[in-house]
Order: sequence, then C-alpha cells, then structure tokens
Amino acid sequence: MTGSDLGKVGQEQPASLPLLLLLLTVTTGLIDAVSVLGLGRVFTANMTGNVVFLGFALARVPGFSLVRSLAALAAFLAGAVIGGRLAIRLEGSRGRWLATVAVVESSLLFAAALTALGYDGEHLAPVARLYSLIGLTAVAMGLRNATVRRLAVPDLTTTVLTLTLAGLGADSSLAGGSNPRFARRVGSVAAMLAGAVAGGLLVLSVGVAWPLAVSGAITLLATLIYVARAAPPSTLSW
Repeated sequence: MTGSDLGKVGQEQPASLPLLLLLLTVTTGLIDAVSVLGLGRVFTANMTGNVVFLGFALARVPGFSLVRSLAALAAFLAGAVIGGRLAIRLEGSRGRWLATVAVVESSLLFAAALTALGYDGEHLAPVARLYSLIGLTAVAMGLRNATVRRLAVPDLTTTVLTLTLAGLGADSSLAGGSNPRFARRVGSVAAMLAGAVAGGLLVLSVGVAWPLAVSGAITLLATLIYVARAAPPSTLSW
C-alpha cells in the first residue's frame, strides 16, 4: 500500500467502519464533557470551539483562560503530528496502523483517568494535574483526528458536526436533494449527543476519571474488534 493508497482508505473500507467511527464519536462527547465541565472551559477534542474560547480569553471574558486554551491547542497539534507519523510509518498494514493508533490513544486516556484521581474539577486543582489532563486528552484527540482525517469517511469525522448538519439541510428533500447518507449523518449527531449527555452526568456525579476511562475502553475495544473482524476491502462507494 502506497502513501496515496493510504489516503484513499476511506473509499475502500469494510461496511463496519462507519459503526466504529460512530462509537468513537460517542467518546468525543465524553471527552468534551470532561474538558469543558472539568478542565476549566477548554476543548481538547474540538479545536474550533477551543479557538473561540481562546478568543474569549484574549477578550478577558471571565472564566476563560489563555494558557489553558493554548496548552490544549499545542498538545492537539503534537498529537496530530504523531498521528501523521504513524500513518506514514505503518502505511503497509491498515490493521496494524489502526490497532497501534488505538493502543496509543487509549493509553493516553487511561493515563489521564489515573491522573484524574485526586483531581478537583470544581476548583481546578492541583494545577499540575489540570494541565496534565489537558495535555493527555488533547494529544489523544489530535492523534484521533489525524487518523480519521486519513480515513476520510464522509460525514464521520468523530469530533465535529458542523458540515454534517449542513449536509443534512443542504442535501435534504426540502432543498431539492436526495438525502444521501441520511442515517449516517443523523447517527453521528445522535452519537455525539449521547456521549455528551453521558459525559455530563458522569462528570457531575463521579468526576472526570470515569468518563476518561470509559472513553479509553471504548476506543481500544471497538478498534481492536473492528481490526480483527474486518473483511477484505469492498467496492462500496462512500
């Protein structure tokens, strides 16, 4: 498999890949709940929101932190670099590539869950644990985004929904369209929503450690099951 072939894997994938990406979308909702509710109004998965929060911090809006937002942005970019390097290094084996990414990403999330033990999300203390949590989760999500970007499955980025929602409207019957990939688009929105609801409930009831551990477990198990069960590439048109 050449580098260009790896860039096209989103067009030649077993039908179970969308299900895997939907499960990963659920974990994004969990991570967003952790970062916004427990790490001081910062996004570590959604960099669009994080850049907006950075703007609020520059405008000195109370409750937003320039340092926290910059830390998340830098860590996310570092994770994206790691993701790009792994994709190039393991381009000869898609299964080994995805399994390696899952192991690294879940390890970062499990490390974050352990770091969160003894962390006070209400007072954002200790500060060292706060920034460790921001760094670990943002690196994990940067790695995730770089990998999913390379897979290039339409409407399943696992972290952002803006274009997915735009597609629902622009391609709808009301707009004269044929509603392509309607179930996938709705499923992506529902998955993110479900993860956010579950994450919010967990953060408020038991803190940030559990949603981080759950995210790591889902990421690792779902990806390894997919890799183990994936059929040979089909001719499905994404």
